[in-house]
Amino acid sequence: AAEQLVSIELDPAKLTPANTRFQRGSSSIRRRFRTDDVALTPPAGVSYVSTPLMEEDEIVDGDFYLLAKSFFHCREYGRAISGFEKAGEKLKEEETIELEGPLEEGNENLACSVLVESVNNNPWNWDAWSKLQSLCTTIDMLNNLNLNNHWMKDFFLASAYQEIRMHNESLAKYEYLQGTFSFSNYIQAQIAKAQYSLRDFEVVEAIFEELLRNDPYRVEDMDMYSNVLYSKECFAALTWTLMGHEYVEMKNTPAAVDAYRRAIDINSCDYRAWYGLGQAYEMMGMHYYALHYFKKSVFLQPNDSRLWIAMARCYETDQLRMLDEAIKCYKRAVNGNDREAIALRQLAKLHHELGRSEEAAFYYKMDLERMKDEDREGPNMVEALFFLATHYKNVKRFEEAEVYCTRLLDYNGPVSSNIVILS
Repeated sequence: AAEQLVSIELDPAKLTPANTRFQRGSSSIRRRFRTDDVALTPPAGVSYVSTPLMEEDEIVDGDFYLLAKSFFHCREYGRAISGFEKAGEKLKEEETIELEGPLEEGNENLACSVLVESVNNNPWNWDAWSKLQSLCTTIDMLNNLNLNNHWMKDFFLASAYQEIRMHNESLAKYEYLQGTFSFSNYIQAQIAKAQYSLRDFEVVEAIFEELLRNDPYRVEDMDMYSNVLYSKECFAALTWTLMGHEYVEMKNTPAAVDAYRRAIDINSCDYRAWYGLGQAYEMMGMHYYALHYFKKSVFLQPNDSRLWIAMARCYETDQLRMLDEAIKCYKRAVNGNDREAIALRQLAKLHHELGRSEEAAFYYKMDLERMKDEDREGPNMVEALFFLATHYKNVKRFEEAEVYCTRLLDYNGPVSSNIVILS
């Protein structure tokens, strides 16, 4: 609209004194230039507009202004406006530097103090909270902040806790805020993120289903929802799977690596992208690289048993054969709620392979108890029963060996011949 108004041919008789001064170039910027000597530039179709001659040391400073004025003469009003803005910004920046002196770059403590003062004076400025959060990388730094009591402080702490992987504390804060903002989709999504980090997929799925009912066109955080669906094998809803996952499934590992690296460039705290890189390099047989990326993923998400199991399998490969390290990883997986019961079985096998029969028997018994609680049977149960029967026979604990042999009689096939060998 401003450009259209400028381009209108006005009747000179109707011009006010203000218009006349504008046409003659009496702007605040032009007062910086000398106006004793004036050169007239008569472009075709435009009334004469005087251009001041500048002193030699002012030529550089006036480049943006002269360029903008040239565009104005050529009726390139959009470019002229941009040029005037650049001239003004350059002047403002120079004057600011002259007044304030050199900036104290890298002084994070001072930056923290200034940001704390800013959010205390204006707690609704979320940009300041975000900047402050980027500086607070530990719980001690958060506890040392002198923040006023305000509900925006709760939002800040909830987000900061999530960033430093204190998921239980973050969840508690968001649930407290939900009591006040009960219809906030944002808070619901953040609660889902915290529950996702705690591996409670049932709750996460229920929250996202409610979010999609309230906002059917929602796009934010749908990648997390797709991962939950993938983990729960809801194949009808897998349209949101990530590009890197798709390339891994297609065995197109170079494209998968590229996709995961792009994801890390956008968000270096995305443990799924690091885990995907580890998987891709493992598929290519580059186990040292895979191990590096698995370590990155478990650092960001230490409660995910899948990541520890992936790293343990990497240690087990013929290229590495670091079985004691693999055992440590499987133990962390057991503590991380290994729902598929992979870690217990692998711990028993590794201890058996290393000749540690007592430890192997301990983990086989744990695996048996878990299978009994989950009402699962199959070759894994037969393997555990046979090992325990053999182990207790070898250590002369025949009553316990008899118990496991009796349980083996419930299974048909090659198990019967194994019982004969035991007897």
